[in-house]
Amino acid sequence: MKKILSVLLALLMVLTLAGCGAKEEAAAPEQGGEKIAINMQAFTDEVPGMFNKFLELHPEYAEKYYLNDTITATTDGLYQPALDEALQAGEVDLYVAEGAFISKYSQGDAAAFAATYEDLGIDTNLVKTAEIAQYTVDIGTRPSDNKLVALGYQCNGGVFIYRRSIAKAVLGSDDPAVVAEALGAGTGSWDKFWELAEKCKAAGYKIISGDGDMWHAVENSSKEGWLVNGNHLNLPAEREAFLDQSKKLVDNEYHNDTTDWQEGWFADMKMSGTALGFYGPCWLINYTLAPNCGQDTENSSWGDWAVCAPNIGFFWGGSWILASKDVIGTEKQQVVADFIKWVTLDTDANSLQVKWANGTLNGEGGTPDSVASAVVMASADGTTDFCGGQNVFEAFIPANKLANGHVLTQYDERINALWRDQVKMYAHGQIDKETAIKQWKDNVAAEFDVVVD
Repeated sequence: MKKILSVLLALLMVLTLAGCGAKEEAAAPEQGGEKIAINMQAFTDEVPGMFNKFLELHPEYAEKYYLNDTITATTDGLYQPALDEALQAGEVDLYVAEGAFISKYSQGDAAAFAATYEDLGIDTNLVKTAEIAQYTVDIGTRPSDNKLVALGYQCNGGVFIYRRSIAKAVLGSDDPAVVAEALGAGTGSWDKFWELAEKCKAAGYKIISGDGDMWHAVENSSKEGWLVNGNHLNLPAEREAFLDQSKKLVDNEYHNDTTDWQEGWFADMKMSGTALGFYGPCWLINYTLAPNCGQDTENSSWGDWAVCAPNIGFFWGGSWILASKDVIGTEKQQVVADFIKWVTLDTDANSLQVKWANGTLNGEGGTPDSVASAVVMASADGTTDFCGGQNVFEAFIPANKLANGHVLTQYDERINALWRDQVKMYAHGQIDKETAIKQWKDNVAAEFDVVVD
């Protein structure tokens, strides 16, 4: 009886261990299993996809590591709380921050969680070698120790993206040099913009779709940000002037009074749209204009676009990559560092920057995109069918150098929204200027711990 019981117990133990082993293999655990998880927090599948491509190109890492990604959309403000919770719990190795809130993670309240690129073992001299756009470096540098903690792979210097057919109707030419001159390219002024707006109106067109198309250029070309001297709320002169600029657009019917990211705005991207153009970076072409241009329909504007130098230098958007300081000194440090370097600083043929610029990350036939390295941009082919065969990089390379990375603050995303609410009411005659400014200050003070004068 004892012998039978012993056999049964032994058999039960074998089955239990076998079951546990099968479970471990399926879950690929961080410790004690075949592979180690690299935990990433992101708001789209873009950077996670890059990590998986990195593993594909580096089999020595693929044998040991795998990606455990958590993707939380920025919709309804869900991403930042999810990221903050993961950082505080020490459950993230790599994370991504968008231009709208990167300052919080590279320079603000959450900057202490970030590992410096230097501590990761990344040679930061490559910033100069690769000629990384300075504004992206400035944004990714932590003020407390003046150390680089974040870099991007895209570069989002802005240009003026315009419809060729409307330019011909208004100016008699769709040549980028002609449109740039009419717009006042390089002047740092809006004077020529208003002259061109009047010409568009006379020809039956609008210069832009909505005031948001002007706002992004105004916002990120201002000399100061929303906060100065720590937490003192500031209204830069350029942004205050946007009140009257927006009202001028409405009063003179220079735009279609659309709101960015809404139906009317997208409608102006089709052939039936009446707006001459949009201020924006390369991603606006690839991920917004192209998908909403009505391709493969009778209303398609595909190929009816071009880009030219803007009247004022600015940037809009972008994604920065950071690593948690908790990876320093662990078995994850090297793979994390090499991934970041491959994405943000490498310029060889196998690098993310080269593949992204030439549209070859996932094979031939992809869309060229602006990247952080001017060295890569200069050697890449930015010719696109969408822009009628134009090499758009000829405009984006100088645009990237004009952008200013010193005006971001950690509350920009929300303060911008509160500001534009007041601008809209003022532009449509619902409140006066003094009321708009006061209500904006009151609303910001109600949400954030800021000093309001």
